[in-house]
Amino acid sequence: MHATLPLLQATGFPALRRSQLSTLQVNLGYRCNLSCVHCHVNAGPTRKEMMDAQTLALIPQVLAARGIATLDLTGGAPELHEGFRQLVRQASALGVKVIDRCNLTILFEPGQDDLAEFLAEHRVEVVASLPCYSLENVDKQRGKGVFDQSIAALQKLNALGYGQSGSGLTLNLVYNPQGATLPPAQDQLQAAYKRELSGHFGIVFNDLFALANMPIQRFGSTLISKGQFGDYLRLLKENFAAANLAKVMCRSMLSVDWQGFLYDCDFNQQLGLALPGGGAGSGRPHLRDLLREDPAGRAIRVADHCYGCTAGQGSSCGGSLHEEGKS
Repeated sequence: MHATLPLLQATGFPALRRSQLSTLQVNLGYRCNLSCVHCHVNAGPTRKEMMDAQTLALIPQVLAARGIATLDLTGGAPELHEGFRQLVRQASALGVKVIDRCNLTILFEPGQDDLAEFLAEHRVEVVASLPCYSLENVDKQRGKGVFDQSIAALQKLNALGYGQSGSGLTLNLVYNPQGATLPPAQDQLQAAYKRELSGHFGIVFNDLFALANMPIQRFGSTLISKGQFGDYLRLLKENFAAANLAKVMCRSMLSVDWQGFLYDCDFNQQLGLALPGGGAGSGRPHLRDLLREDPAGRAIRVADHCYGCTAGQGSSCGGSLHEEGKS
C-alpha cells in the first residue's frame, strides 16, 4: 500500500486550536468483517489490533473526569471487541450518550444475534454506513451481498423503534462518494435516500451524513495507483471554505487508538500524527493523561488532508458542517 503522509505534510492549512472537549471517539480495534474500498482505517477480517482490557478500563474513568458528553465508538467493527457491551453499559450508567458506528452487516455475524436488541436497550445512537441506496453501488464499494444484508439490518433496527418518530432511538446513515469527488448537497441527498429507502423497503431513519473521502490509507493508496492523488487534493483545496473552520470536529473531539494514544481526529490517527503537546514528562499523549489534564486550548496538528473536512459543505463525523445541510 502506498504511503500518503509524505504527500500531505507540507501544508498551508490554517492553524487551529482546541475548544472544550465534548466527544471522545475511541477506536476499539481494526478487526472488521468487511474490507471496504473507501475505508480510511484499512480495516478488515485479518487485522489483529484490538484494545486491551487495561486501556478499555480507562475510558469510563476519563468520561467522568472530563465530564465528556458523548462516547463515539468506532473500529473496524467496534462490536467485535469482547469488551464492547460492558463499555456501553458503563458509559450509559454515567449518563453519557453512546454512538455506535455500525456497518450494519455485523448484526448477522456469529454471536451478534441479539446486538440490535442490546443497542436499543441501552439507547445507543446508531450511525450506519450505507454509501448508496442501490445494490450495485453498495456491493461495488463494500462487497457482494452487503446491500441486501444492510437493508435487512435496517429493517430489524426499524422494528425495534430505531428511526421511528418519538422512539428516542436515533438511526443515522452515512454516505461516502464512490470515488475522487466531493459529496453532493447533504439535504438533497438525504431527501433522495428517504424517498428511495422508504418507497422500496419501508425503511425510515433520522439523518443522513454526507462525508468526503479522505486521501489516506486504502482510499489514498488507490488514488496514487490511479494517478488521481494530486487531482483530488487540488479539488479539496479549490473548494476550501474558511467558514467551516469554526465547526471542524477536531476542535471539540479527541480520537483514541486501540493502544490508548491520543490524536486530534481519526484521520490523524491513521496517519500516525499523534496529539501534540503532552504534559510535563508524559511523553506521547495517552488516554490516562486525560485523568489529570484538560486539552482545551492546545494546537491541533494539521496537514493537507484537513482540506477534506473543510471543502465545500464541509465534512465531519456528523456530516455536513453547513447548517443548511442539516435536517
